[in-house]
Amino acid sequence: MTKVTPVRLALVASWLNQYGGAERVLEVAHELFPDAPVFTSTYRAAALPATYQTWDIRATFFDQIPLADKRVLLPLYPAAFESFDLRGYDLILSITSAFAHGVRVPPGARHICYCLTPARFLWNYADYVERERIGRLPRLILPFFIARLRAWDRRTAERVTQFVAISETVRERIAKYYQREATVIHPPVDVERFSVAHARGDYFLILSRLVPYKRIDLAVQAFNELGLPLLIAGEGRDRARLQSLAKSNVHFLGRPSDEQARDLLARCRALLFPGEEDFGITPLEANASGKPVITFAGGGALETIVEGVTGEFFREPTAPSLVTVVRAFDDAKYDALTMRRHAEKFSVAVFKEKLLSQIVA
Repeated sequence: MTKVTPVRLALVASWLNQYGGAERVLEVAHELFPDAPVFTSTYRAAALPATYQTWDIRATFFDQIPLADKRVLLPLYPAAFESFDLRGYDLILSITSAFAHGVRVPPGARHICYCLTPARFLWNYADYVERERIGRLPRLILPFFIARLRAWDRRTAERVTQFVAISETVRERIAKYYQREATVIHPPVDVERFSVAHARGDYFLILSRLVPYKRIDLAVQAFNELGLPLLIAGEGRDRARLQSLAKSNVHFLGRPSDEQARDLLARCRALLFPGEEDFGITPLEANASGKPVITFAGGGALETIVEGVTGEFFREPTAPSLVTVVRAFDDAKYDALTMRRHAEKFSVAVFKEKLLSQIVA
């Protein structure tokens, strides 16, 4: 493990209450700076790997408020992040999709913001509310605060010394909403966890949290028509709805272990990635396993998938568009080692090198 301590550094994360791509990025940053404290709005240990319990994690007063849905507290997030005392730190590294870039920076310190995206619920509120199926109480409360929060979000972007975006898509949003330039450094893919296996099952695979914006419903509808085996590995609040839509050829496996996920990726015909993501790590994990990806042609996939070489695109966010691509799909045309070499361009080592080049600049 590489340990780098050129400055006294603090890490800041939006929240630590679920495990996904943002947390994977944070883990790699923490590997570089294992002594750095992690400041965050709320921390739920049970939702994260046990290793997090060995970290110095400093959460706000939100953890003392017994609410299952912390989105009700949205108007208080600016005050929560501005309450952190970061005096004594030379460098602040925030990894954020909301609010964490707004911490107060001590005089003379630098703040590098690794921006996963400007907050969707602020800058694309109507779509966010619909997509996330926000409950009745937040829907009643939030509209009164969105304009004020958006103004705070834009104003505090000026506190950031340098923005780093996870993709060109996010870089463009930073320019649009914050009027700031950003460098693009793609998130780390732990390529070494995966290996190429030439065995092939007869199934297509989805490996994802089951939440509405992932658009797994498109895949369920498409495979209902196709009749081909589809395995869906993951959990989330959308599972019951998806299961109610699915025919008998679509199977829900629940949340897999790391070993099970690697095995599923190694033996699938292709990974399906039907939603539009700002980047998307799982498709590159499939490529690291020597497997192609069938994905919607939007967002980060346009930067990470090489059509006809590492996967295929469907052009419209509809089930019929996906059906057309799957029917024409020929997994025999893809070279496993070529896909593996492509994934290695996004490895953890590459990410660390690029991030450190910004920190020591």
